[in-house]
Amino acid sequence: MFGKPIDLAKARILVVNDDGIAAPGIALLERVARTLSRDVWVVAPETEQSAVSHSLTIRRPLRVRHLKGNRFAVDGTPTDCVMLAIQEIMRDRPPTLCISGVNRGGNLADDVTYSGTIAAAMEATILGVPAIALSQVVNHPHPPKWSTAQHHAGAVIRKLARIGWKREVLMNVNFPDVAHGKVRGIVRTVQGRYKSGDDIVRNTDPRGLVYYWIGAATRGHDDRKGTDIWATDRGFISVTPLHLDLTHRATLKSLAKHLPEVA
Repeated sequence: MFGKPIDLAKARILVVNDDGIAAPGIALLERVARTLSRDVWVVAPETEQSAVSHSLTIRRPLRVRHLKGNRFAVDGTPTDCVMLAIQEIMRDRPPTLCISGVNRGGNLADDVTYSGTIAAAMEATILGVPAIALSQVVNHPHPPKWSTAQHHAGAVIRKLARIGWKREVLMNVNFPDVAHGKVRGIVRTVQGRYKSGDDIVRNTDPRGLVYYWIGAATRGHDDRKGTDIWATDRGFISVTPLHLDLTHRATLKSLAKHLPEVA
């Protein structure tokens, strides 16, 4: 499946997300997927699972609810959904492509380490299925410009499917917070950096006990040309290839002076 173009007309597409089975973003992505292929399956969390990252449920059993046709809800995480979809629900014939999203909010820069949307695509990649994560950047308190993702997602998926990509790589797509007619194009980008701390809200409950609520991250913009943040800030659709192998090769090489390789 990896390293060659994907024939979408013959593809079996798995649609998943982290915002939950009832989220507008997954309904949008399912509609887009059905313009690409007749064989579309949706397996998504029962409830919102934002920022659960690559967590896996191992301390309790999972329930799968069959909704209608090829649509299923799982009372677990996005990773649970992908694992159950590929290894159980679709085990007769695994998907050709996994598309995750469309997430409500961008998955840019350091967001990728927290994101359930990214984690779902990551799990599919680990299980041998090419995957694309898609997110709609939102500048709060304004509502998401869903029409932008709706208008452009099909073209982006088609373009990436024609190109293909290597094993252990997943594609991270972010749509800018602009009207669909003002999108300036699709560009390749690198992962930016911008997390500088979280807005932690301290308050007191009705019984006088202190509680904490982790709010939106306090972020500074990464103005380096070519990053995902730089591109979406300027109205471009950002495509960032992410690699499963987190090994830093330069440091590994420097360690050779001090640590031996495994014999």
